[in-house]
Amino acid sequence: MAKKTNSKINGNEYYRIRKVIGHKSNGEKILKNFYGSSKKEAEQKANEYLNSIQNGLLINFDNFTLSELMHSWLFDFLHNSSKIKPSTFQRYEGLYRNYIKNSEIAGNKLINIKSIQLQKFYNNLYEDGYSYSQINTLNTFLKVFFNWCIDNDYILKNPCSKVNIKGNKNDIINNGRKNVEILLEKEIKIVKEYLKNSDFELLFLLDLATGLRQGELLALDWKNVDLINKTIKVDRSVKEVYVYDDENTKHIETIFQTPKTTNSFRTIPIPNVIINTLDKIKNKEGLLFKDNNGNPLKGKNISTQWAKILKECNIPHKKFHSIRHTYASILLQKGVDIETVAELMGHSAISITQIYLHSSSKSKNISVNRLNSILN
Repeated sequence: MAKKTNSKINGNEYYRIRKVIGHKSNGEKILKNFYGSSKKEAEQKANEYLNSIQNGLLINFDNFTLSELMHSWLFDFLHNSSKIKPSTFQRYEGLYRNYIKNSEIAGNKLINIKSIQLQKFYNNLYEDGYSYSQINTLNTFLKVFFNWCIDNDYILKNPCSKVNIKGNKNDIINNGRKNVEILLEKEIKIVKEYLKNSDFELLFLLDLATGLRQGELLALDWKNVDLINKTIKVDRSVKEVYVYDDENTKHIETIFQTPKTTNSFRTIPIPNVIINTLDKIKNKEGLLFKDNNGNPLKGKNISTQWAKILKECNIPHKKFHSIRHTYASILLQKGVDIETVAELMGHSAISITQIYLHSSSKSKNISVNRLNSILN
């Protein structure tokens, strides 16, 4: 019985199948033909090739542009991978879309990308008003991508390793300080009085007493609360993120995930006043803060409600995150050392905690005058 074929090349008959091996940055499918003496043989060759992609084996991407291969990396390798958080994928996709997809280096062939091209690209971004922090974040993202390219033998060296980013690292701290919003002592008293016996009261007081990030706060389960040792264990966060069904469609989901950094896994002491409040709560099962269906409260709703509370209290608008800022600032003002505050906040570096160092002239004078005892 003759084998069934569907293609003829140079007088020889083959069975040809076409498979999608990736996608270009514009969403166009990258197709490749596979030939065999039979359909079974062609399918086998295609499967072997696709498996080589999944296993990270070398593929001839010499003619691919930076934008095309980065798009393929995102949607053919990272998309829905268990190795990356949905929130991280959302951040990567945003960096690609906003900085790379239509940039001056997007059309450069991957194998031609050198440090000099990236240096000029970063310099132009700086001239266009982008900050050191923004460009540094982009460079970190590109390092991850180019390291993946090296691991898969597409390139030999990471072109990000020898670039210099204009600006100053201190810009990160200075810009951070500009964005730090804290609640004044009189404002805290007004809010506490306004929230008495309301559903929002514990949310506010617990955040003020622990400095948790909003996602960490809303993910708290009673099993993380130790009333005997007076501590809270932080080991997860909840967030509303875009989950990508494919490159063109996405939807919002509320997901639990590990905290922001390794340092974010921490155990925090709880003040006695809050312990007493928690101890009085009868139902100590499941989430501390949940809706009527037992689901976590949505961050957007909390932010909206917080804005309304401040408005009704005649307090200038500050983000909900300002409660966390207030916690750190108060600890530092009370003389807690910066290393301890950094640990309590779950910061990855003390330099991040430094944005809360707002020493007043009065506190500086008090500190300096302590030298009197050794100068007299």
